[in-house]
Amino acid sequence: MEVTTQQFKHCDLVTVSGRVDSATAPKLAEALEAIVNEGHFKIVVDMTGLEYMSSAGFRALIAAQRNCKRYNRGEVVFAGVPANTHSALELAGFTTLFQIFTDVTTAVGSF
Repeated sequence: MEVTTQQFKHCDLVTVSGRVDSATAPKLAEALEAIVNEGHFKIVVDMTGLEYMSSAGFRALIAAQRNCKRYNRGEVVFAGVPANTHSALELAGFTTLFQIFTDVTTAVGSF
C-alpha cells in the first residue's frame, strides 16, 4: 500500500493505492490523523488506485470522518472509488456517511 498526501488551498488530498488490510491500515490512519492534527479538516481520499480495503481500513476512515465532523469543521469525502470497494461500502452502510465523487477534481471542488 502507498499513501501520499497533497495540500490544496481548501482541502487536503490523500491518495491511497494498493491493498489496505490489517497490516497496512495503521499507515493510512496515521496519514489521516496527521492531517487532522495540523488543523485541516477537509479531506479528499482518492481511491482510484485502490485494489482492496479491509474493515481495518474502513475503521481508519470512520475515525477520520468523526474527527473532521466534530464541531462541524469539515468532512472526509471519497473520489474514484473502485466498484468492489463501493459495494463493500454499501454493504457496511458507509455510503450514507461519506460523499462519493467520480473524480478527484469534482471532490476537491466540492469544498
